[in-house]
Amino acid sequence: LCFLGSHDSFSFYIDEASPVGPEQPETVQNFVSVFGTVAKKLMRKWLATQTMNFTSQLEAGVRYFDLRISTKPRDPDNELYFAHGLFSAKVKEGLEEINAFLADHPKEVVFLDFNHFYGMQKYHHEKLVQMLKDTYGNKMCPAIFAHEVSLEYLWEKEHQVLVFYHSPVALEVPFLWPGQMMPAPWANTTDPEKLIQFLQASITERRKKGSFFVSQVVLTPKASTVVKGVASGLRETITERALPAMMQWVRTQKPGESGVNIITADFVELGDFISTVIKLNYALDEGEADTT
Repeated sequence: LCFLGSHDSFSFYIDEASPVGPEQPETVQNFVSVFGTVAKKLMRKWLATQTMNFTSQLEAGVRYFDLRISTKPRDPDNELYFAHGLFSAKVKEGLEEINAFLADHPKEVVFLDFNHFYGMQKYHHEKLVQMLKDTYGNKMCPAIFAHEVSLEYLWEKEHQVLVFYHSPVALEVPFLWPGQMMPAPWANTTDPEKLIQFLQASITERRKKGSFFVSQVVLTPKASTVVKGVASGLRETITERALPAMMQWVRTQKPGESGVNIITADFVELGDFISTVIKLNYALDEGEADTT
């Protein structure tokens, strides 16, 4: 099957009042220390890649979530937050929001991809693993070979959550799938043509490696792009303008072992991205329709 995903899935929740994330370079830290709230408002326009919360994304069809986790400096509670430049929602609240949807829709399956960790020590990872256990319990599918996972298998076992964890911690916990089983190559370009060439090359190179695979239909602004469009933001300056070319590539794809598997984007509600990705599954033969 081909699944719909969101890039920086939690970024709807980014809080302008929060401190700057620990992963941000010194230049950004200095910019914010000088310009304060104004700087953070401008940052949010470039960092918030989604306009829908988790529930709205799920209801729209998103099933893959790109998650980046951080601690806050000097936080006595050692709380875990989603983060992308600025801090976002508490991880516990986000996981519970997703779980509420799953409880109401027992045949739906989600992929949670924890792919960046900032300021996290061993005990923070232990806290996050315990949080996943407490929230999802037996809904989580233990790590097995990707080609053995079908919707029928998941329904039979009553599993609804596959957790991918890009840290050696994954090797110690049965329900954490190693990060290398969810490769998501990143084009790192502002040029739609270069993005499409990169996406096509990635698909061509994808062989039957026994893993899932993410195609990131995402353009990344350079510093000069941000300076030129500082007040406009990511959506207006880049994503909306490039949308027709990116959508044309998506429409021509086919799901399968040598094709697309998970497709992610910024502002998933733009154009007909959601319906186009979901419709790719109609091309599958009926006999293949339950295979991820």
